[in-house]
Amino acid sequence: MTAPPPRGGTATPGGFLRGLFDIAVRAAQPVHRMAQALPAPPRGRTVVLGAGKAAGAMVHALEALWPQDAPLSGLVVTRYGHTPPLPTGLPARIEIAEAAHPVPDAAGLQAAERMLALTHGLAADDLVLCLISGGGSALLTLPCEGLTLQDKQTLNRALLHSGATIAEMNCVRKHLSRIKGGHLAAACAPAQVVTLAISDVPGDDPAVIASGPTVPDDSTCADALAILTRYGITLPHAVQAALRRGDLETPKPGDPRLADHQVHLLATPQQSLQAAAEAAGATGLAVYLLGDAIEGESRDVGRVHGAMARAVAQGRSSLQRPCVLLSGGETTVTVRRAEGPAPRGRGGRAGEFCMGVAEALQGQPGVWALAADTDGIDGMEDNAGAIVSPDTLARANALGLDLAEHQQRNDAYGFFSALGDLVVTGPTHTNVNDFRALLVL
Repeated sequence: MTAPPPRGGTATPGGFLRGLFDIAVRAAQPVHRMAQALPAPPRGRTVVLGAGKAAGAMVHALEALWPQDAPLSGLVVTRYGHTPPLPTGLPARIEIAEAAHPVPDAAGLQAAERMLALTHGLAADDLVLCLISGGGSALLTLPCEGLTLQDKQTLNRALLHSGATIAEMNCVRKHLSRIKGGHLAAACAPAQVVTLAISDVPGDDPAVIASGPTVPDDSTCADALAILTRYGITLPHAVQAALRRGDLETPKPGDPRLADHQVHLLATPQQSLQAAAEAAGATGLAVYLLGDAIEGESRDVGRVHGAMARAVAQGRSSLQRPCVLLSGGETTVTVRRAEGPAPRGRGGRAGEFCMGVAEALQGQPGVWALAADTDGIDGMEDNAGAIVSPDTLARANALGLDLAEHQQRNDAYGFFSALGDLVVTGPTHTNVNDFRALLVL
């Protein structure tokens, strides 16, 4: 595309934004940067462990790059339906299991138990390659003593509905797990551990990605307890008491079992945003990167983005049109209590963001927006996100859809599905979190 997208025809503004999203997703595929991050095969065994929505694609990339005559075995776990087809002629030396996300299930528990078992007997000449990506916190579940799988399921639902940040959720998860928060790497000692990670968290902190199973944790039991108290989440009495005593502490920086471990980031939100920015800039549009680590309540972040784009469209901003505003990060959704006969709605962060954008734009001519999760799944739904156009509210009114009522019920899916404006991609086999783009013509 050599010029800003026209208002009609095949190169529609919505299609243009979808193209930018696809470019961002392609930039986050693990195969692009894995080769330079891989160590040489060791004298001993190479065992592959890992978890996340990108774990299947990461395994296939590793299988293709690792010498065929070098021993390779192991197990990773990914979300149901997120294992990509095995490329023709590629040997399957590493097992890929599937489990539930975002609420863990028995399959994830079994996979975590098997992974810990694979660490038994590792020696100093052995190498452990850990493939970690977003989603690993739920997929790699191994509750601490006194906590059942059902307890963890209840806890995950409560955290997801609370509005807690990803860092807060993962702090709690680490201290209630026997495999997260550095425990997996500690179990691998004395083998060398190299972690290859795809970041889906603000700041790209490896200790937060999938709750950091292979890196030391500087948070404490007291921190986890404070977060639970802040959001009014209770635990079984014995587990709560164990947190108070500090019995559930994680391996800390300086722990000799984690010495000399390496971590390589294969893909980050910033890299994907930059790829989209370059593509947009090549069309002659001005591009404004607002940041890759934006957090906050999804609908509020959407309102701010919408208000900014509206000001640009009306000439009340120092930003120049035509332009694209890009941002990434991980926002949160506080699920409101259902009121009246209407059931709680369906949706996720990207859809909530788009409802906030539509509210702020108020049908502003010349502005379109797209928000989607780069893993292809917005929350627990089958869509990646949604698109907002200048006629979104007018079409909603014609169909009898009340934006405020859908916001109250957290029903972004119902709102945008009725309009035909969901973004549906299926699993993308990567995950660098939310992608947001607003086009102002």
